[in-house]
Amino acid sequence: MSRNITMKNIAAELGVSTVTVSKALSGKEGVSKEVRELIKHKAEEMGYRYNALGKSMREGKNYNIGILIAEQFMHESAFYSKIYQALIKEMMRFDYFGILEIISGHDERKCAMPNILRNNKVDGVILLGQMHRDYIRMIDNTGIPYIFLDFVDDAFNVDTIISDNVYGAYEITKYLISMGHSKIGFIGNQLATTSITDRYLGYYKAMLEHKLCIQEEWVINDRDEEGTFIDLKLPKDLPTAFVCNCDKIAYELILILKKKNVAIPDEVSVVGYDNYIYATLSNPPITTVEVNVEAMSEMAVDSIIRRFTNPSIESSRKIISGRIVIRDSVSNLVDKL
Repeated sequence: MSRNITMKNIAAELGVSTVTVSKALSGKEGVSKEVRELIKHKAEEMGYRYNALGKSMREGKNYNIGILIAEQFMHESAFYSKIYQALIKEMMRFDYFGILEIISGHDERKCAMPNILRNNKVDGVILLGQMHRDYIRMIDNTGIPYIFLDFVDDAFNVDTIISDNVYGAYEITKYLISMGHSKIGFIGNQLATTSITDRYLGYYKAMLEHKLCIQEEWVINDRDEEGTFIDLKLPKDLPTAFVCNCDKIAYELILILKKKNVAIPDEVSVVGYDNYIYATLSNPPITTVEVNVEAMSEMAVDSIIRRFTNPSIESSRKIISGRIVIRDSVSNLVDKL
């Protein structure tokens, strides 16, 4: 005959205290990662059913975390969908649920309060991707805990988790230089997001260190200030390689060059950033910088939970390194000399 499994039963099975079981299942500190996973596994194995609603009422929490993202980022790239999935997976480890709200351009400009805050549905908010400063200020004025993920805005003293965009772009530009390229362009609106700004700076740093000239016509805009993509206007005289601010643009650049009967990579090499679906859909597959989405998501969830459980902790900025993934979109000019 089945019986109701309690925390006391789980504690007895594992030889730990009921308090330890409670902390592990509620995501509180004071339990190591290994013990927490062991307790959760045993609870599931024994058929333990946690009363989330009762817990919420007792503790005055929703056990929901909001994820706000500008509509433009959901339209332009599946990369942010990948981050969202990683965030949800990480939240589930701590018995939290994620509520995604996509903010339209109109609502962002008008500073319309998101539904999840208007209805008091979440304990904290992750702002995923660049947002207008006035909109962030509105979120800040609500007093709800929030963090930045994948962008920086120094006007706010808030936890920030970003990819090491400067170093990633610096390294992949140096890779092109090591392959014999000296005429290298950059595609991306440096003012559209802080991520693109940093990637341009990494490219610029590598070119500067190697005393390589950057032709003005080789730095090409890919979007307007609102993030809407525009047609790429390529110069008549092409460089031998382009650093693109993301894989989507690298993919589209290759298609445009092919229509102009430019051979990739024999005549023009192309590298991207993110290592997402466009990098492998392309022909040839694109050499790119892989962003460590899992590490960024783990750190973001840890930061927001810490923020609303202990509001007095100091804000911090965490920078997550990526790695170069070499494929077939770069020609080795050294071997051709």
